[in-house]
Amino acid sequence: MALACGVSVANVYFPQALTPLVADAFAITPDAAAGVVTLTQLGYAAGIFLLVPLGDRLPRRPLTTVLLAVTACALLAAGLAPTAGALVAAGAVVGVATVVPQLLLPLAAGLVAPERRGSVIGTLQGGLIGGILLARTFGGVLGEHLGWRAPYLVAAALTGLLALVLGLALPSVPPVTRDRYPTLLADTLRLLRTEPALRRSASYQATLFAGFSAAWTALALLLTGPHYRMDAQAVGVLALIGAASMLGAPAAGRLVDRDGPDRVTTWCLAAALLAAAVLTTGTEGGPLGLVALAAGLLLLDVAVQCSQVANQARIFALRPEARSRLNTAYMTCSFLGGSAGSWLGVRAHALLGWPGVCALLALAASGALAVHLARPSVPLKESLR
Repeated sequence: MALACGVSVANVYFPQALTPLVADAFAITPDAAAGVVTLTQLGYAAGIFLLVPLGDRLPRRPLTTVLLAVTACALLAAGLAPTAGALVAAGAVVGVATVVPQLLLPLAAGLVAPERRGSVIGTLQGGLIGGILLARTFGGVLGEHLGWRAPYLVAAALTGLLALVLGLALPSVPPVTRDRYPTLLADTLRLLRTEPALRRSASYQATLFAGFSAAWTALALLLTGPHYRMDAQAVGVLALIGAASMLGAPAAGRLVDRDGPDRVTTWCLAAALLAAAVLTTGTEGGPLGLVALAAGLLLLDVAVQCSQVANQARIFALRPEARSRLNTAYMTCSFLGGSAGSWLGVRAHALLGWPGVCALLALAASGALAVHLARPSVPLKESLR
């Protein structure tokens, strides 16, 4: 399941490393090429809201297989796209269908005892974050050597193979509800209204993920700009350094099981704020700037993935019979934040350069941390509900 999370979610993120190559290929501005990333993430948020609630209603194995097959076809269409508009449209479909990790996480949470839930979520989250980070290495290196189409075509083949493997390997779990589809969607919105812990988790992650997406989307523009004058492969190399942070998710899961999610959330928001300060040094250029970028991105990656573990452990403890709908509400908010962050990151870079992107990240992290610390202290058992 962890491997499946990583391979499937990578399809949303490897285009971030291809922005300069796509801009050159279609003779468009980098801002316009970044629209592929933004529309893919918006499609992902839409797919989470529209499709993930079906995990409570339909058997997960056939649902997962069909969605992976659709993703593979959309990736193939993107790799063969004759125009930038066709690429954007195919990217949006990729985003909508690439929701398999958000079906597997609630499934795994329901297969284990409550005292192991944080650890199991951390394991799957480690695979998912590894996919997000290694996706940029995959896209940057392959795109630089074989052209921007190659990552899409290779990803189409891998996703099709994954559909076959999961069709054979996933356990057969009966649906937990017989509610009709409109009721499932309405329940998702109702849960946001009636579950304070869900709203809190969603707001923390949306804010933090906005800063994360802003930094990673603008990174390609920084490295290929006058400070460094590097190619798209450099984005992939930096992402490869950050991939070491995937080891933090299982450890975060164990900490959540021991200390509760609130304490882990505090650490993660503080780490993101520190990452913003470190990343500011990236404007120095040269070896010092690259070291600062690598260290800051590693710290930011650890903060985001560990925060995700803490927040999902909190929401999956709320309503066992509605875990897919809880995850739908949470992840929709998170990726709407990520999409907004990608858009704001490009604008901040255009107006204020890399320091503007770092300031945006600092604002997001400090705002979420202030809200979190202003809450009354919650006992461990209560924080898990």
